[in-house]
Amino acid sequence: MSSPSSTPSPTRVFAGGAHYKHYRGGFFRKMLNDDFTMSAWESLSKGLPENVEARVIVFHPRERDVIYVGTQDGPYRSTDGGDTWERLGFPERNIVIWSIAFHPTKPQVMYAGAAPVGFYRSEDGGNNWKKLSKAIDTGHCPMDFPTRTIGIAADTGRPDDVYAALEVSGVLRSSDGGETWTDLSAHLIKLSEDHDHLKSRLTSSTDASGMLDSHAIALTSASSGNPYLAVRMGIFKSLDRGVTWNDIEVGRHSPMTYCRNVLVSPHDPRVLYACLSESSRGKVGSLWRSDDVGESWRRMDHGFTARATMMYAAVSPRDAAALACVSRCGQVFASPDTGTTWHESQLPQGVEDVYTVACG
Repeated sequence: MSSPSSTPSPTRVFAGGAHYKHYRGGFFRKMLNDDFTMSAWESLSKGLPENVEARVIVFHPRERDVIYVGTQDGPYRSTDGGDTWERLGFPERNIVIWSIAFHPTKPQVMYAGAAPVGFYRSEDGGNNWKKLSKAIDTGHCPMDFPTRTIGIAADTGRPDDVYAALEVSGVLRSSDGGETWTDLSAHLIKLSEDHDHLKSRLTSSTDASGMLDSHAIALTSASSGNPYLAVRMGIFKSLDRGVTWNDIEVGRHSPMTYCRNVLVSPHDPRVLYACLSESSRGKVGSLWRSDDVGESWRRMDHGFTARATMMYAAVSPRDAAALACVSRCGQVFASPDTGTTWHESQLPQGVEDVYTVACG
């Protein structure tokens, strides 16, 4: 442990993307220094799959140098801050991992979500994983890509309640730590049927696809049992463990309502962040913050302009003031002071289908 007089370690920023059309993927790291400057991007590859694609990056909640990344070949872990990586004891090969989450009180218990829809659990900090056989793909909205388990989260007040956001197929809940799952999409579909402004079809065959186009799920100890769901049509909150959903009407505050990410600060359960944009592949994006569990929102992206959809945001697990967010085209924005100042840095040329960012 560092002594009080030692110099604090700089915040590390990680970001990654996928291969898409003529864009290349990759996994990268930078340092955000106390004077707001950033080092050059470093490409991470030691121990990782060839031509690595990073879909999700997660810091261990208690161990600073332990980091997990979801790749096109399962989850990998670093125990030295990202210098080297190891493939974990995962039961399958060539499985794309889109989400990783920790049990709220037992960090040795972890969950991972995959595409095609699949769920995995580890009881030993990721060393070994078990495939949970009862995973279901609701099949509500077939698309031209496999349904992705793009978000997964456990309830702090009900640790065995695990929720999963499916792109593009709604939301599921497990009440037994992931062993069995219940489809919670019925009310989302009904909302689209009852309200014209919640109808959205795009390339699907149903007007409910916008409500089923889930991107993230978040839970907070300040409101146990009440998950927040980010979908194409905005942010929705349930007051009954996902049986019914309520539009929090983020459009009252933001001119953009397409929500790619909603998350809870690990330091304050009343603080939420949301990535709001005009569309999935739009030309503008934004970052918003709520200090009252989603009742009101204020814009955070002052001093920079996102030239594409804002895809993901993260708060450092060890520093409440350190934030980062990323646009689809590879712009990474990092702040050491809760958004008062920002540093912008473009990922290496050609990395322009970016999904995730982390800092810590």
